[in-house]
Amino acid sequence: MIRSGYCARALTIFGACAAWSQTAPPPPQTPAKSAAEMATHDEPALFKARVNLVMVPVVVRDRQGKAVGTLKQEDFQLFDKGKPQYIARFSMEKAAGRLNKASGAVPVPSPDKPSEEKPAVDLPDRFIAYLFDDVHMKFGDLVHARDAAGRHIDTALRTTDRAAIYTTSGQTIQDFTDDRTLLHEALAKLRMRPVTGQGLSNCPNMTYYMADLIVNKNDPTVLDAAARDVMSCQSLDPSQYAQAQQIARQAAQQELNLGDHETRLAMGVIKELVRRMAAMPGQRSIILVSNGFVTLAEHSIEKTDIMDRAIRSSVLINSLDARGLYTDTSDITRQGTNNVTEMVLHQMERETNRAQADVMAELAAGTGASFFQNNNDLDAGFARLATAPEYYYLLAFSPQNLKMDGSFHALKVTLKAVKDVSVGARTGYYAPRHLENAIETAKREIEEALFSREEMSDIAVELHTQFFKSGADTARVSLVIKVDVKHLKFRKEADRNCNEITVVAGLFDRNGVYAAGNQKKIEMKLKDETVEKRLDGGLTIRSSIDVKPGTYSVRLVVRDVEGQLMSAQNGAVEIPY
Repeated sequence: MIRSGYCARALTIFGACAAWSQTAPPPPQTPAKSAAEMATHDEPALFKARVNLVMVPVVVRDRQGKAVGTLKQEDFQLFDKGKPQYIARFSMEKAAGRLNKASGAVPVPSPDKPSEEKPAVDLPDRFIAYLFDDVHMKFGDLVHARDAAGRHIDTALRTTDRAAIYTTSGQTIQDFTDDRTLLHEALAKLRMRPVTGQGLSNCPNMTYYMADLIVNKNDPTVLDAAARDVMSCQSLDPSQYAQAQQIARQAAQQELNLGDHETRLAMGVIKELVRRMAAMPGQRSIILVSNGFVTLAEHSIEKTDIMDRAIRSSVLINSLDARGLYTDTSDITRQGTNNVTEMVLHQMERETNRAQADVMAELAAGTGASFFQNNNDLDAGFARLATAPEYYYLLAFSPQNLKMDGSFHALKVTLKAVKDVSVGARTGYYAPRHLENAIETAKREIEEALFSREEMSDIAVELHTQFFKSGADTARVSLVIKVDVKHLKFRKEADRNCNEITVVAGLFDRNGVYAAGNQKKIEMKLKDETVEKRLDGGLTIRSSIDVKPGTYSVRLVVRDVEGQLMSAQNGAVEIPY
């Protein structure tokens, strides 16, 4: 199933730290005085919690639909529940991938005379995940969307693109690859895999949307229409109205349980796919292909979590409504029902159709992506959604006096003096019901640090790599990492200057799949004279990772505890077979 596989892969760094440490060479011998001041540990890192920020991606387009990338922070206004907010962080992001070439290799003395690395030329820079909602789609819509996706794969994918096929049921999966044959084989396996009928039940007509109105909102009009529908389809006489109501309530409760399962299944897969995409070294886009599905108030926190994760990981959740151009006309007919009942049932079908599209629009707007709907040209839809906006803005603010009540906060973004443009932004967020504990925060931050591709330079860091081939199918990548610690913040304890540095390195194969990694924590308790005279050359850390020959992207993250500064670099290494 997709859930367990993704979780295990995305969180490998936590579960495999002990295994990684076994591959690292022992640290070089140092004098006793130096050893007392510095110690290296191979163990998981624990980071302090950051300020709780709400991230708001914004796409601004001109009249021609082109993204505008020339705006400044002072051009924007941000409102939370109608109240203006201070924009604490602002950045303009480009869609281009951030994968850099590897740094030049540093000679490492070795009797084996290792070969120096060569810059990789075919590393992927764009990842597209086609996520088919086979749980909620109808057969005709699924076939139409599947064929359009196949044409897009054949005509639009570049040599540096990697594509994957996923389904909300988890029954059909093809991980990221550039092999179009494998992608087409996965498309051919797509089938409808519903958990519940979602209104296809004949007696009574009942959808998840209607069930919510009957069970959770106690809507008497909808309950009456459902009961009269039961009387018609089961040929009950007017004296059996109470029995018909009971049958309608039972059908609503069953549909509510099954519909909730379907919605949570779909949202869980989206969440894990975002986690999976965060490990990709380049531009990352999900294309959710669906007829839509209904979400209720109890799903709000999970939706917010999905959008927050996607924003932090620069993953766009684009949505394509596979229903194409549809109208609000209803095809529900029931012999013997009166006009009022039919009118209510028709209204419920229309409202269900609209509610199903809401979640797709919300996920797209909430991550700075696009929503393609009411259009039968699905080829144009895939072409539009696979291309990320050339520019988008990331605004962040810290809510003041935020209550932990799970309430919805409507967001609005406007421009002060910019005309003839359209603004697409996150429409809101839900307040959390509790704060993260220290363990949750530590796991989230270390995961985001390694599986992001954003480059940062809070700490001056140099990365050099070499590879050593020990056999036809075995190799070792040697990492030499130089960290400038002289300008770090130190905590004074007696006559010592204390800080900790965490160094995380990971290798990703040519399809962007995590291959192996290493993590070290350097504990520093330096004397004053060491800080003043002996740190000019920086701190050199050596490590190695065993892999098979191939082309890899290298991800390095360095983080200190006292200043909570972070640096991140991307590189590449190619090991010939």
